Amino acid sequence: MNYPPMPEPHTLAVLGLVVLALVLFSREKMAIETSSLIILVLLTCGFTAFPYITPEGEPLEAVAFFNGFGHEALIAVCALMIAGHGLVRTGALEPVGRNLARLWQHSPKLSMLLTLIIGAFLSAFINNVPIVILLLPILISVSLRTGTSSTRVLMPMGFATLVGGMSTTIGTSTNLLVVSVAADMGLPRIQMFDFFIPAAIVASLAILYLWLIAPLLLPPRQATLTDTSPRIFSAQLVILDEGFAVDKTLSELFAATGGIMEVKRIMRGSGTFLMPLPDTHIHAGDRLLVNDTPDNLKEFERALGATLYVGDTAVDEEHPLSGAGQQIAEIIVVQGSPLQGMTLRQINFDDRYQLLVLAISRKGSTLETLRSKIEQVRMRTGDILLVQGQDEKIAEIKRAGDLLVLDATADLPYTDKALTALFIMAGIVIVAAFGLATIAISAVCGVLIMLLTRCLSWRHASMALSTRVIMIVVASLALGSAMLQTGGAEYLAQVFVAVTSGASAPVILSGLMLLMAILTNIVSNNAAAVIGTPIAISIAQQLQLDPEPFVIAVLFGANMSYATPMAYKTNLLVMNAGGYTFMDFVRVGVPLTFIVWLGLSFLLPFLYKLS
Repeated sequence: MNYPPMPEPHTLAVLGLVVLALVLFSREKMAIETSSLIILVLLTCGFTAFPYITPEGEPLEAVAFFNGFGHEALIAVCALMIAGHGLVRTGALEPVGRNLARLWQHSPKLSMLLTLIIGAFLSAFINNVPIVILLLPILISVSLRTGTSSTRVLMPMGFATLVGGMSTTIGTSTNLLVVSVAADMGLPRIQMFDFFIPAAIVASLAILYLWLIAPLLLPPRQATLTDTSPRIFSAQLVILDEGFAVDKTLSELFAATGGIMEVKRIMRGSGTFLMPLPDTHIHAGDRLLVNDTPDNLKEFERALGATLYVGDTAVDEEHPLSGAGQQIAEIIVVQGSPLQGMTLRQINFDDRYQLLVLAISRKGSTLETLRSKIEQVRMRTGDILLVQGQDEKIAEIKRAGDLLVLDATADLPYTDKALTALFIMAGIVIVAAFGLATIAISAVCGVLIMLLTRCLSWRHASMALSTRVIMIVVASLALGSAMLQTGGAEYLAQVFVAVTSGASAPVILSGLMLLMAILTNIVSNNAAAVIGTPIAISIAQQLQLDPEPFVIAVLFGANMSYATPMAYKTNLLVMNAGGYTFMDFVRVGVPLTFIVWLGLSFLLPFLYKLS
């Protein structure tokens, strides 16, 4: 086995940065935006301090690593994210959801298959995040109404959107990146449906697996938060003449209740309200306004020698606590949500939405409850809030579309701009499919038309953009460019060819695809795609073969984000909503990865006549 000679220092440094990037991107404790910026800074500062002369004799300008911010692929990704958000905001997909929900009531088994097919089909043209957002409340609502576990349907649905997304160039940001990087390296531009046939065949096998087998592999768990927390009631503690609380300070009352009572306001006399300061003295007849569980409220009543009232009615056996008009619902933090990256205190959640947060769940376990410092928790994509409030307030939030509400009465937003948004999205796809303009141009034009027709406002357009996606795309493009110009991609290709020496072209292609599939489940799929594309082209050139099937193999491999929950953002959404564990993803995702990998390992060599 003849390995290539050791590369020069700049190449080694770039390869070291690639390894560092893969490590940083896989760390949950560090924001991926921060990791991406670290890589960009190290690249630019490194090549500034230690200039590099390319084999053509030209100096490598370090500032060129920022070109990713204006790269065609990033522009297309951002424009498509905004256009997809327009569909969600206007409720353009509402008829699909409404009809699916109706069908589930009559034939659950057939409805499951149809849901998987529709999810996969829509994801071929629209980013799968809004598709998952559309289908999550439908499936959870059906599960609540039928008394069945949503666990067996949510993960298959999420995976179906991932499988469908790999069938066109615009299905995922990963596809757009691979196609754009390959075109930058001189390959003929891969058109929208050039790899649709192998993707559709394998997707059919995957959907059969997700329909018939995957639900049997998943245990019937309870969804993370649905109806697991007690309701919170607003009540008044009326201080009796000879009760413990008379002439005590509010801090003494807190101590008497174990430090868990939170007084919102103090009403004295007919209409005077006092601030609940610790040194405020409590008088007989004062009313303390408190929100808490029934058990805690009754304990406060006993400890303070007070009487519990709701309105003007004392709480007793004949008049128990009542939550008339109140509803408990779950709100999931999704991409573009005003909650993302913020604390409840920062966005003034209680006053802004008129809802009380009972608990927060993260990755399948309750993170914070009412008694904890809930307002100080910084929200992440996939977090679920259990909230309580007036039913009309929850209905208003559903109609506004800023937050995704998961409950049994989920009303999908629908506006008179829905058809307009749908036609605009169809126009984006058709223009790109017929080669009238690149997807970047058609998508940007589509976004402009959505803004002009008021399908979207600039505020909602900015909400659709993801700093996480932007930064990792730019950092990945910078790393790919550095690998290409310093010879790092060629060196790794030589090592790969040396390791697989004597193997046939189909085996080498299959091995490359499997390597990308492993990598994408550990680090970002975008990073795996951009780093893998120049390597794939170098491998094909050394083997003197057509590079296109090897580029397609990288594209497919980088899309196999099935085996871990952190592999793709929709996996996290589904994980929290369904109460899944890490091993649930391994149990279902690993067989799915092998089905897709083996199917494509056979189809790609056959279709591209590799031997």
